[in-house]
Amino acid sequence: MEVICLQDTAFYKLIEEVVARIKEKEGIREDRWISAEEAMKKLRITSKTTLQRLRDEGLIRFSSPMKKVILYDSHSITVYLEKHAKETF
Repeated sequence: MEVICLQDTAFYKLIEEVVARIKEKEGIREDRWISAEEAMKKLRITSKTTLQRLRDEGLIRFSSPMKKVILYDSHSITVYLEKHAKETF
């Protein structure tokens, strides 16, 4: 039996690639409109107030299809994160 050792970063990168390939093969795409919890997870924030501030300042798109239901545009969150990404030297 052969044992293969990987650093944790390499392991997680491999897992992400496997998941991406499975999604591509199965035709699974990310939902365009996501819940507040999913938006917070994607932004890696824990404060609902911060999420509301991003929404109120027009930094991320949202939709309110029914009273007290707010959905966030996953693509606009990605654009927001890319806009604030810092290039390496």
